[in-house]
Amino acid sequence: MPFLELDSHRLHYRIDGPVQAPWLTFCNSLGTDLHMWDRQLEALSTQFRILRYDRRGHGQSSTPPGLYSVAELGADVVALWDHLSVQRSHFCGLSIGGLTGQWLGVHVSERLHTLTVAATAAKIGTLDSWTARIAQVQRDGLLPLREGTAERWFTPAFAQAEPAVVEDVLQRFVATDVDGYVGCCHAVATADFRDQLERITVPTLAIAGDDDPVCPPADLDAIAQGVADGHSIAVPGRHICNIESADAFTAALAAHLR
Repeated sequence: MPFLELDSHRLHYRIDGPVQAPWLTFCNSLGTDLHMWDRQLEALSTQFRILRYDRRGHGQSSTPPGLYSVAELGADVVALWDHLSVQRSHFCGLSIGGLTGQWLGVHVSERLHTLTVAATAAKIGTLDSWTARIAQVQRDGLLPLREGTAERWFTPAFAQAEPAVVEDVLQRFVATDVDGYVGCCHAVATADFRDQLERITVPTLAIAGDDDPVCPPADLDAIAQGVADGHSIAVPGRHICNIESADAFTAALAAHLR
């Protein structure tokens, strides 16, 4: 499996699709790994050169010490692009991946063809709520969060219809490195793009899960309305809407990429 060695950590990544196809980079949510995009890969890998990676502190990537910022997470993407000689890429990120995408749109828009952000917001939650989450995880680990995470991430109907899919996602969640999770919680807690959205000028699609209790459709509408060239859409499901409504999500994404 390929890795990019950086000064403080290494990033695990995977490339699929035709060599000459346009690049499409996927960025996963907090507490997941690159496999959360498997359903999109299956549908899009004949048309795009797809780059997926495990964020620092997640999956097979290593965990650098300390707390992280979204700027550092965005710099990891740029480092991957530079390493792979990717001049420009489409980008799709969910939740904290959507925050990373907003950072890229603000700071390195010349590296983007289009931007897609899903189940995210210009600011997610409050500093107090994330500080409490960090303290709980440092004290008790991730296992006590499993049940609540399942409820926020998937509707009961989907959990009943696709129990193996939900179980796989939750197993990867509880296996996430605690220090990596905490570091990324700090990145979410301190990210705020509400006054910077107008600086995002690339075509932007904002996708919401219509029953997402974390980042409801209004949050995605606000992003679409705040950027220079944006539109929003809601698909059925909760926070991990790219899995729960894979077909609808991928169809919206594919239309945007065209």
